[in-house]
Amino acid sequence: MNAGSVCKHAVVTVTPTDDLIAAAHVMREKHVGYLVVCDAALGGRVVGVLTDRDLVVAVLAQEADVRALKVSDVMTRDPLVIDGGQSIEAVLRHMREAGVRRVPVVDRSGALAGVLSIDDVLERIAEQLVNIAGSIRNEQRMERVVRQ
Repeated sequence: MNAGSVCKHAVVTVTPTDDLIAAAHVMREKHVGYLVVCDAALGGRVVGVLTDRDLVVAVLAQEADVRALKVSDVMTRDPLVIDGGQSIEAVLRHMREAGVRRVPVVDRSGALAGVLSIDDVLERIAEQLVNIAGSIRNEQRMERVVRQ
């Protein structure tokens, strides 16, 4: 299991020059609290991330003039970005060290391929646990049938 096979491939992006209010509208319209910031001048490379928490902590709590701010003023610059081929174990270790719950996933060329969240990993682990439990139940059922 690697990051590319677990991540969500539908990613909502903004640019560093977008108005912060426009970015907040995107979050609301798309029902997300995490935007990947990509810079077209750098070939669409990931240059930051913007979270709903960033908006609260860096803008609202500081009583900043939201109309004067761009995404680049608030975004987390140079976020942890992971390669889609990395193992989930390695990715979780990097996420823990960085203190993040979501990370952009890039392909071998560095292009954005998805976003991996702790929720995605937990969902995959839960599926595997269901399969394990099902195997145990079926083994017991098969033994009853064969041993009668």
